[in-house]
Amino acid sequence: MTDGPTTGPTADHPLTAGPAAGEPPTGEPPTGGSTTGEPPTGGPTTSAGTTPFVRAASARGITTLTLDSPHNRNALSARLVAELCEALAAAGRDDRVRAVLLTHTGTTFCAGADLSEPPSASGTSGLVDLLRSIVELPKPVVARVTGHVRAGGLGLLGACDISAAGRGASFAFTEARLGLAPAVISMPLLPRLDRRAAARYYLTGERFDAAEAARIGLVTLADPEGDADQALAPVLDGLRRGSPQGLAESKRLVTADVLRAFDRDGEALAALSARLFASDEAREGMTSFLERRDPEWVRRTAAGARAVPDAGNTGPGRASR
Repeated sequence: MTDGPTTGPTADHPLTAGPAAGEPPTGEPPTGGSTTGEPPTGGPTTSAGTTPFVRAASARGITTLTLDSPHNRNALSARLVAELCEALAAAGRDDRVRAVLLTHTGTTFCAGADLSEPPSASGTSGLVDLLRSIVELPKPVVARVTGHVRAGGLGLLGACDISAAGRGASFAFTEARLGLAPAVISMPLLPRLDRRAAARYYLTGERFDAAEAARIGLVTLADPEGDADQALAPVLDGLRRGSPQGLAESKRLVTADVLRAFDRDGEALAALSARLFASDEAREGMTSFLERRDPEWVRRTAAGARAVPDAGNTGPGRASR
Protein backbone atom coordinates (compact mmCIF):
# COMPACT_ATOMS: atom_id res chain seq x y z
CA MET A 1 0.00 0.00 0.00
CA THR A 2 2.89 2.35 0.63
CA ASP A 3 6.15 3.40 -0.97
CA GLY A 4 9.25 3.12 1.15
CA PRO A 5 12.36 5.22 0.61
CA THR A 6 15.04 3.90 -1.69
CA THR A 7 18.66 4.70 -2.34
CA GLY A 8 18.55 4.87 -6.11
CA PRO A 9 16.33 5.69 -9.08
CA THR A 10 14.67 2.30 -9.45
CA ALA A 11 11.11 1.33 -10.31
CA ASP A 12 10.34 1.88 -6.62
CA HIS A 13 11.84 5.36 -6.51
CA PRO A 14 10.05 7.28 -3.75
CA LEU A 15 8.65 9.72 -6.29
CA THR A 16 8.54 7.15 -9.07
CA ALA A 17 9.41 7.99 -12.63
CA GLY A 18 6.54 9.77 -14.29
CA PRO A 19 6.16 13.13 -16.02
CA ALA A 20 4.44 14.83 -13.12
CA ALA A 21 4.82 14.73 -9.38
CA GLY A 22 4.44 11.20 -8.06
CA GLU A 23 3.32 9.26 -11.12
CA PRO A 24 4.34 5.60 -11.48
CA PRO A 25 6.75 4.73 -14.30
CA THR A 26 5.40 3.30 -17.53
CA GLY A 27 8.50 3.32 -19.68
CA GLU A 28 7.68 6.74 -21.12
CA PRO A 29 10.23 9.53 -20.79
CA PRO A 30 9.38 12.11 -18.12
CA THR A 31 8.04 15.43 -19.32
CA GLY A 32 7.60 17.20 -15.99
CA GLY A 33 6.00 20.53 -14.79
CA SER A 34 4.23 22.78 -12.27
CA THR A 35 0.68 24.03 -12.20
CA THR A 36 1.90 27.32 -13.57
CA GLY A 37 3.46 29.02 -16.54
CA GLU A 38 1.91 28.56 -19.97
CA PRO A 39 -1.03 30.91 -20.54
CA PRO A 40 -4.38 29.30 -21.32
CA THR A 41 -4.42 28.11 -24.93
CA GLY A 42 -7.94 26.87 -25.31
CA GLY A 43 -10.80 24.97 -23.76
CA PRO A 44 -13.33 22.34 -24.65
CA THR A 45 -14.30 24.50 -27.62
CA THR A 46 -10.82 24.61 -29.11
CA SER A 47 -10.08 25.64 -32.66
CA ALA A 48 -10.24 23.14 -35.52
CA GLY A 49 -7.39 20.65 -35.42
CA THR A 50 -6.69 21.11 -31.70
CA THR A 51 -7.49 18.16 -29.48
CA PRO A 52 -9.02 19.30 -26.19
CA PHE A 53 -7.50 18.24 -22.89
CA VAL A 54 -10.99 18.12 -21.34
CA ARG A 55 -13.82 16.41 -23.23
CA ALA A 56 -17.46 17.06 -22.36
CA ALA A 57 -20.52 14.89 -23.01
CA SER A 58 -24.03 15.03 -21.55
CA ALA A 59 -26.69 12.35 -21.10
CA ARG A 60 -29.68 11.95 -18.81
CA GLY A 61 -28.93 15.01 -16.72
CA ILE A 62 -25.23 14.23 -16.13
CA THR A 63 -22.42 16.11 -17.85
CA THR A 64 -19.28 13.98 -17.97
CA LEU A 65 -15.97 15.86 -18.11
CA THR A 66 -13.09 13.59 -19.07
CA LEU A 67 -9.47 14.61 -18.44
CA ASP A 68 -7.68 13.57 -21.62
CA SER A 69 -4.11 14.85 -21.64
CA PRO A 70 -2.16 11.61 -22.10
CA HIS A 71 1.22 13.18 -22.87
CA ASN A 72 1.59 14.26 -19.22
CA ARG A 73 -0.93 11.93 -17.60
CA ASN A 74 -3.55 14.59 -17.04
CA ALA A 75 -1.18 16.87 -15.13
CA LEU A 76 -2.51 20.28 -14.11
CA SER A 77 -1.07 22.29 -16.96
CA ALA A 78 -2.33 25.83 -17.47
CA ARG A 79 -4.27 24.67 -20.52
CA LEU A 80 -5.98 21.76 -18.77
CA VAL A 81 -6.89 24.00 -15.82
CA ALA A 82 -8.36 26.62 -18.15
CA GLU A 83 -10.35 24.07 -20.16
CA LEU A 84 -11.72 22.43 -17.03
CA CYS A 85 -12.79 25.79 -15.60
CA GLU A 86 -14.57 26.59 -18.87
CA ALA A 87 -16.31 23.21 -19.00
CA LEU A 88 -17.48 23.50 -15.39
CA ALA A 89 -18.89 26.96 -16.04
CA ALA A 90 -20.76 25.69 -19.11
CA ALA A 91 -22.30 22.85 -17.09
CA GLY A 92 -23.29 25.31 -14.39
CA ARG A 93 -25.21 27.41 -16.93
CA ASP A 94 -27.08 24.46 -18.44
CA ASP A 95 -30.50 24.03 -16.84
CA ARG A 96 -30.68 20.43 -18.08
CA VAL A 97 -27.64 19.38 -16.03
CA ARG A 98 -28.21 18.01 -12.55
CA ALA A 99 -24.62 16.97 -11.78
CA VAL A 100 -21.10 16.82 -13.23
CA LEU A 101 -19.08 13.60 -13.39
CA LEU A 102 -15.30 14.17 -13.49
CA THR A 103 -13.31 11.23 -14.85
CA HIS A 104 -10.21 10.44 -16.90
CA THR A 105 -8.67 8.45 -19.71
CA GLY A 106 -5.74 6.10 -19.20
CA THR A 107 -4.30 4.81 -15.94
CA THR A 108 -3.95 8.21 -14.27
CA PHE A 109 -6.72 10.43 -12.98
CA CYS A 110 -4.33 13.35 -12.43
CA ALA A 111 -0.56 13.27 -11.92
CA GLY A 112 -0.43 16.60 -10.08
CA ALA A 113 1.67 19.57 -11.10
CA ASP A 114 2.96 19.80 -14.67
CA LEU A 115 6.66 20.20 -13.99
CA SER A 116 7.41 21.25 -17.57
CA GLU A 117 5.85 24.68 -16.96
CA PRO A 118 7.76 27.39 -15.07
CA PRO A 119 6.19 28.47 -11.77
CA SER A 120 4.17 31.70 -11.83
CA ALA A 121 1.68 33.56 -9.68
CA SER A 122 -0.94 33.26 -12.42
CA GLY A 123 -0.58 29.49 -12.42
CA THR A 124 -1.05 29.28 -8.67
CA SER A 125 -4.09 31.56 -8.78
CA GLY A 126 -5.47 29.46 -11.65
CA LEU A 127 -5.42 26.35 -9.46
CA VAL A 128 -7.08 28.25 -6.61
CA ASP A 129 -9.80 29.43 -9.01
CA LEU A 130 -10.32 25.91 -10.38
CA LEU A 131 -10.73 24.31 -6.97
CA ARG A 132 -13.04 27.05 -5.80
CA SER A 133 -15.13 26.80 -8.97
CA ILE A 134 -15.76 23.11 -8.23
CA VAL A 135 -16.77 23.87 -4.65
CA GLU A 136 -18.97 26.83 -5.63
CA LEU A 137 -20.65 25.21 -8.63
CA PRO A 138 -24.38 25.06 -7.79
CA LYS A 139 -24.47 21.48 -9.06
CA PRO A 140 -22.86 18.44 -7.43
CA VAL A 141 -19.49 17.38 -8.85
CA VAL A 142 -18.71 13.67 -8.63
CA ALA A 143 -15.27 12.15 -9.25
CA ARG A 144 -14.74 8.71 -10.80
CA VAL A 145 -11.21 7.40 -10.18
CA THR A 146 -9.77 4.23 -11.69
CA GLY A 147 -6.12 5.28 -11.81
CA HIS A 148 -3.32 7.04 -9.99
CA VAL A 149 -3.84 10.37 -8.23
CA ARG A 150 -0.87 12.38 -7.01
CA ALA A 151 -0.21 15.70 -5.28
CA GLY A 152 -2.34 18.47 -6.85
CA GLY A 153 -4.68 15.88 -8.35
CA LEU A 154 -5.82 15.08 -4.82
CA GLY A 155 -7.04 18.67 -4.58
CA LEU A 156 -9.55 17.91 -7.31
CA LEU A 157 -10.91 15.04 -5.22
CA GLY A 158 -11.11 17.26 -2.16
CA ALA A 159 -13.10 19.87 -4.08
CA CYS A 160 -15.59 17.32 -5.44
CA ASP A 161 -18.74 16.60 -3.46
CA ILE A 162 -18.75 12.82 -3.95
CA SER A 163 -16.05 10.50 -5.26
CA ALA A 164 -15.68 6.81 -6.03
CA ALA A 165 -12.45 4.88 -6.47
CA GLY A 166 -12.29 1.49 -8.12
CA ARG A 167 -9.77 -0.97 -9.46
CA GLY A 168 -6.40 0.61 -10.28
CA ALA A 169 -6.75 3.65 -8.00
CA SER A 170 -3.80 4.75 -5.88
CA PHE A 171 -3.03 7.97 -4.05
CA ALA A 172 -0.03 9.89 -2.67
CA PHE A 173 0.83 13.37 -1.42
CA THR A 174 4.33 13.60 -2.93
CA GLU A 175 4.99 17.31 -2.37
CA ALA A 176 7.27 16.99 0.67
CA ARG A 177 9.57 14.70 -1.33
CA LEU A 178 10.00 17.49 -3.89
CA GLY A 179 10.72 20.29 -1.42
CA LEU A 180 7.12 21.52 -1.68
CA ALA A 181 3.96 21.29 0.45
CA PRO A 182 0.29 20.57 -0.36
CA ALA A 183 -0.53 24.22 0.24
CA VAL A 184 -3.37 25.32 -2.05
CA ILE A 185 -5.00 21.89 -2.13
CA SER A 186 -5.24 21.90 1.68
CA MET A 187 -8.20 24.29 1.47
CA PRO A 188 -10.66 21.71 0.11
CA LEU A 189 -8.86 18.74 1.70
CA LEU A 190 -8.22 19.50 5.36
CA PRO A 191 -11.86 20.21 6.27
CA ARG A 192 -12.68 16.69 5.02
CA LEU A 193 -9.67 14.52 5.91
CA ASP A 194 -8.94 12.68 9.13
CA ARG A 195 -6.29 14.95 10.68
CA ARG A 196 -3.99 12.20 11.94
CA ALA A 197 -4.04 10.52 8.53
CA ALA A 198 -3.43 13.86 6.82
CA ALA A 199 -0.35 14.40 8.99
CA ARG A 200 1.01 10.97 8.09
CA TYR A 201 0.48 11.13 4.36
CA TYR A 202 1.40 14.82 3.95
CA LEU A 203 4.72 14.18 5.70
CA THR A 204 5.73 10.75 4.40
CA GLY A 205 4.49 10.80 0.80
CA GLU A 206 3.49 7.14 1.17
CA ARG A 207 1.26 5.60 -1.45
CA PHE A 208 -2.13 4.30 -0.27
CA ASP A 209 -5.02 2.47 -1.87
CA ALA A 210 -8.72 3.12 -2.40
CA ALA A 211 -9.82 1.49 0.85
CA GLU A 212 -7.50 3.71 2.86
CA ALA A 213 -8.60 6.75 0.85
CA ALA A 214 -12.18 6.05 1.91
CA ARG A 215 -11.21 5.46 5.54
CA ILE A 216 -9.51 8.85 5.85
CA GLY A 217 -12.24 10.78 4.02
CA LEU A 218 -10.46 11.42 0.73
CA VAL A 219 -13.07 9.51 -1.28
CA THR A 220 -16.69 8.63 -0.57
CA LEU A 221 -16.89 5.12 -2.01
CA ALA A 222 -14.15 2.58 -2.60
CA ASP A 223 -13.97 -0.88 -4.10
CA PRO A 224 -10.28 -1.59 -4.75
CA GLU A 225 -11.09 -4.72 -6.74
CA GLY A 226 -14.38 -3.55 -8.23
CA ASP A 227 -16.02 -1.25 -10.71
CA ALA A 228 -16.33 2.45 -9.87
CA ASP A 229 -19.20 2.79 -12.35
CA GLN A 230 -21.22 0.18 -10.50
CA ALA A 231 -20.59 1.97 -7.19
CA LEU A 232 -21.65 5.30 -8.68
CA ALA A 233 -24.83 4.09 -10.41
CA PRO A 234 -27.16 4.64 -7.41
CA VAL A 235 -25.42 7.94 -6.58
CA LEU A 236 -25.98 9.36 -10.06
CA ASP A 237 -29.56 8.10 -10.08
CA GLY A 238 -30.18 9.90 -6.80
CA LEU A 239 -28.71 13.13 -8.19
CA ARG A 240 -30.93 12.92 -11.27
CA ARG A 241 -33.95 12.89 -8.96
CA GLY A 242 -32.88 16.06 -7.16
CA SER A 243 -34.40 19.43 -8.00
CA PRO A 244 -32.00 22.18 -9.16
CA GLN A 245 -32.83 24.30 -6.12
CA GLY A 246 -32.66 21.37 -3.72
CA LEU A 247 -29.27 20.27 -5.00
CA ALA A 248 -27.81 23.78 -4.99
CA GLU A 249 -28.93 24.64 -1.47
CA SER A 250 -28.00 21.24 -0.06
CA LYS A 251 -24.52 21.55 -1.56
CA ARG A 252 -24.18 25.04 -0.08
CA LEU A 253 -24.71 23.58 3.40
CA VAL A 254 -22.03 20.90 3.10
CA THR A 255 -19.41 23.12 1.43
CA ALA A 256 -19.68 26.07 3.82
CA ASP A 257 -16.58 25.10 5.83
CA VAL A 258 -14.54 24.55 2.67
CA LEU A 259 -15.48 27.96 1.27
CA ARG A 260 -14.56 29.58 4.58
CA ALA A 261 -11.11 28.02 4.22
CA PHE A 262 -10.75 29.63 0.77
CA ASP A 263 -11.83 33.01 2.14
CA ARG A 264 -9.54 32.78 5.16
CA ASP A 265 -6.42 31.13 3.73
CA GLY A 266 -6.50 31.47 -0.05
CA GLU A 267 -4.11 34.39 -0.41
CA ALA A 268 -1.61 33.13 2.15
CA LEU A 269 -1.50 29.58 0.78
CA ALA A 270 -1.13 30.76 -2.81
CA ALA A 271 1.83 32.89 -1.68
CA LEU A 272 3.33 29.92 0.17
CA SER A 273 2.98 27.72 -2.90
CA ALA A 274 4.65 30.30 -5.14
CA ARG A 275 7.51 30.77 -2.64
CA LEU A 276 8.16 27.05 -2.35
CA PHE A 277 8.15 26.47 -6.11
CA ALA A 278 10.75 29.23 -6.50
CA SER A 279 13.07 27.85 -3.80
CA ASP A 280 16.44 26.19 -4.42
CA GLU A 281 15.30 23.09 -2.55
CA ALA A 282 12.24 22.65 -4.76
CA ARG A 283 14.33 23.17 -7.88
CA GLU A 284 16.59 20.33 -6.74
CA GLY A 285 13.57 18.17 -5.92
CA MET A 286 11.91 18.71 -9.28
CA THR A 287 15.18 18.35 -11.21
CA SER A 288 16.01 15.09 -9.47
CA PHE A 289 12.52 13.82 -10.19
CA LEU A 290 12.81 14.55 -13.90
CA GLU A 291 16.30 13.02 -13.95
CA ARG A 292 15.01 9.90 -12.18
CA ARG A 293 17.44 10.15 -9.28
CA ASP A 294 17.23 10.76 -5.56
CA PRO A 295 17.43 14.43 -4.51
CA GLU A 296 20.53 15.70 -2.76
CA TRP A 297 18.98 15.47 0.72
CA VAL A 298 18.21 11.75 0.29
CA ARG A 299 21.73 11.03 -0.93
CA ARG A 300 23.16 13.00 1.99
CA THR A 301 21.07 11.00 4.47
CA ALA A 302 22.14 7.72 2.88
CA ALA A 303 25.81 8.75 2.98
CA GLY A 304 25.47 9.72 6.64
CA ALA A 305 23.95 6.37 7.50
CA ARG A 306 26.90 4.56 5.90
CA ALA A 307 29.36 6.68 7.90
CA VAL A 308 27.86 5.79 11.31
CA PRO A 309 29.73 2.83 12.93
CA ASP A 310 27.73 -0.24 13.81
CA ALA A 311 26.45 0.34 17.34
CA GLY A 312 26.99 -3.32 18.13
CA ASN A 313 30.72 -3.15 17.30
CA THR A 314 32.64 -2.45 20.49
CA GLY A 315 35.95 -2.15 18.68
CA PRO A 316 39.28 -3.93 19.25
CA GLY A 317 40.49 -4.44 22.80
CA ARG A 318 37.04 -3.73 24.38
CA ALA A 319 34.84 -6.31 25.91
CA SER A 320 31.16 -6.26 25.16
CA ARG A 321 28.66 -6.41 27.99
